[in-house]
Amino acid sequence: MRYDLIIFDNDGVLVDSEPISNTILAAYLTELGHPTTYEESVRDYMGAALHRVHDLVAERTGRQLPGDFDDTLHARVFAAFERELRPVDGVPEVLDGLRAEGVPYCVASSGGHERIRVGHRTTGLDRWFSDDVIFSAEDVGRGKPAPDLFLHAAERMGVRPGRCAVVEDSPLGLAAGQAAGMDVYAFTAMTPVDELAGADGYFSTMAELPALLA
Repeated sequence: MRYDLIIFDNDGVLVDSEPISNTILAAYLTELGHPTTYEESVRDYMGAALHRVHDLVAERTGRQLPGDFDDTLHARVFAAFERELRPVDGVPEVLDGLRAEGVPYCVASSGGHERIRVGHRTTGLDRWFSDDVIFSAEDVGRGKPAPDLFLHAAERMGVRPGRCAVVEDSPLGLAAGQAAGMDVYAFTAMTPVDELAGADGYFSTMAELPALLA
């Protein structure tokens, strides 16, 4: 492996959460009088911190989401995770390989710490991720596409940005990794290649990732 640190996005990369969370988000926004399809939710919010939902709704409608929006959404998503969430196919093998090679890795996610931990406990990925290698948009002032989260993760892990590889699946995450001066490898299981232009490599299954990182 030629990198000193591999930084994974979480939702859609480590855990197969995007279909679940975007289905619930679209339904909840529609319930609140902001008609949103699943496809629109993926387009507008995939890879983003939750404040983006508030910002876009206010910008488009001039209305604020209710004060308990975040808590209600989290409760619905976490309940669905407990029932349905699975790790992305091939992730355990990738993580085992990195551990065997002695390559440091971490998570840098737009999701909150509680969301990350619920997902990891449910899928068994907590075996590979201790608290000190989990970083959230909650830890920084700005979420993706700003580079702050990735730069924060690299600093905390003691690695220069140019020695880091980011594994992402959203245009916002790709932009954040590039802005941080890191190589970015784009997972195309949900997002078309043409929406991830400029990545340093592309892969559609986790079995392809180790060769890209080597």
